[in-house]
Amino acid sequence: MADLVAFAVTTFVAIFAIVNPLNATTFFVVLTRTYSNAMKKAVIERAILAATVTLVVFAFVGNTVFLVFDISIPAFRIAGGLLLFSIAFSMMQGERSRTQLTAQDRQEALEREAVGITPLGIPMFAGPGAITTVIGLMAEASSPLDLPRIAIILVSILVTMGVGWLMLANADRVFHRMGRMGVYAFSRIMGLILAAVAVQFVILGIQGAVAL
Repeated sequence: MADLVAFAVTTFVAIFAIVNPLNATTFFVVLTRTYSNAMKKAVIERAILAATVTLVVFAFVGNTVFLVFDISIPAFRIAGGLLLFSIAFSMMQGERSRTQLTAQDRQEALEREAVGITPLGIPMFAGPGAITTVIGLMAEASSPLDLPRIAIILVSILVTMGVGWLMLANADRVFHRMGRMGVYAFSRIMGLILAAVAVQFVILGIQGAVAL
């Protein structure tokens, strides 16, 4: 039971840290400053739906990549850990990782109506780091098959997206209360936590590779 609780806490913290919904609030406030309330609501719904579907789909079919490309789980954990650490390092430096949002994405967002899907939903919420995290956690829960852990992963995704929806729906209020420095401070804290998760991924990958 204790192991399951520890896994639940680690899983939620890992997914929440890499998704980091608060990071999207700054971009959302600037992007939708001229939008009507109805349009803002539509953008939020598209973003959360797109991100949720993406992460859930990759949670169940991501491991198929291992079979198709003959990739071992330890190799994926090491690669995923390195990717997550690079993202975490950017977050701790107060920068937005390029795997989440590029200048081109930002410019294209201003010219599209479907900004909720991209770049807000993908890749800001469900970027490479989030996808890697979900696949890595699911691989751990699927070998051997562990239904309670799989349920924890899915619930963690849904709760994180629920928090993301609340933050976007109240983006103006959140950003006004926290301010730019508050958002940056929160991002650095999440980056530190994510760095620890990334290192743990690498450690598990090395242990698995040695055991092969």
